[in-house]
Amino acid sequence: MAVSGLFLAVIVVVLAGQWQEVRPLLGRLSAPSVLAAMAAVLVGIAATFLSWRAGLTDLGVRLHLTGGMRVFFLGQLGKYLPGSIWPAVTQMRLGRDYQVPQRASGAAVVVFMLMVIGTGLLVGVPVIPLLGAGATDEYHWLVLVLPLAMVLAAPPVLNRLIALALRVARRPPLPAPLSFGGILRVAGWSIGAWLLYGLQVFVLARQLGADGGWLLLQCTGAFAVAFASGPLLLVVPAGAGVREAALLLLLGPTITAPRAAVIAVVSRLLFIVGDLAWGGAAVLAARRRTHRRPSSSPPTTARR
Repeated sequence: MAVSGLFLAVIVVVLAGQWQEVRPLLGRLSAPSVLAAMAAVLVGIAATFLSWRAGLTDLGVRLHLTGGMRVFFLGQLGKYLPGSIWPAVTQMRLGRDYQVPQRASGAAVVVFMLMVIGTGLLVGVPVIPLLGAGATDEYHWLVLVLPLAMVLAAPPVLNRLIALALRVARRPPLPAPLSFGGILRVAGWSIGAWLLYGLQVFVLARQLGADGGWLLLQCTGAFAVAFASGPLLLVVPAGAGVREAALLLLLGPTITAPRAAVIAVVSRLLFIVGDLAWGGAAVLAARRRTHRRPSSSPPTTARR
C-alpha cells in the first residue's frame, strides 16, 4: 500500500501544484466527450473478456456467454484488492459452479495476464520514441522485455511451462494444449482492447485542447505501456497509481503535464465505473439464465 500511496501522491502533487491550469481543463470535459470515452472503455473491457474466454476455450473448456461473464467480470473485481492473486482465486472459485477444472481456470488467468502485458508492450514500445526523450530514457528497458514476453507466449513454450507447473503441483494435465490459432485469437482481442483504450485517451486529450498528427498513436502507445506496467507491481491493487504516474510521465511532454494528470484521473474513474458496470451486468445476466433454466438442469460446460 505504501507503493500505491507514493504513486498516487505524484498525481496529487501535480494536480495541486498546477491547479490554476488544471481547473479550467476540468471544465472543458463535456458530457458527450466523457460518455464517448466511457463507451470506448466499456467496449474495451468487453474485448478483454473475449480474450480471456478465447484462452479458456483453447485450453479445452467452453463456457456459455453468461457463465463466462460471471466468472470473468466478478473475478476481475478482485484486482482492486492488494496483490494480483485475487482475480485468479475468485475465477477459480466461480468456475467450479460451471464444472470448470481449477487448473484450467488458473492456466487461463496466466495466459490472459501474459497476453495483457505482452500485447501492451507490442502496441506501446514502438510508440515510445514519439513520446519524447524522457519516455525513451525511462522505458528503453522494455525493448528487452518484449521479446521475452513473446517467447513465453509461444504455445510450445507456454504449454511446457504449464505442464511442468501442473506436474510439480501433482495435478492432472489440462483438457487440451494451447494452439497457435488460439493464442492469436487471445492476442487479437487484447490488441483490440488497447486500440479502444487509446481511443478513450485520445477523446479526452482532444477535448482538453491537445492536438497533433500523431496524437491518437501517442495516446494509444502511452496508455498501453502505462497499463502494462501495472501488473509488474504485484502488491498494488489494480495497478493503482502506477498507471497514472506512468501515463503522466509518458504523455506529459506531448500534451502537457496538467492535461495528462486530468486524463490519468478521469481514466481511472472510467475504468472503475466500467468494471462495476460489467460486474453488475454479469450478475443480472446469470440470474436471468438461472430463472429460465429448469431447476433440474445443472450448468453445463462443453469441452472439446
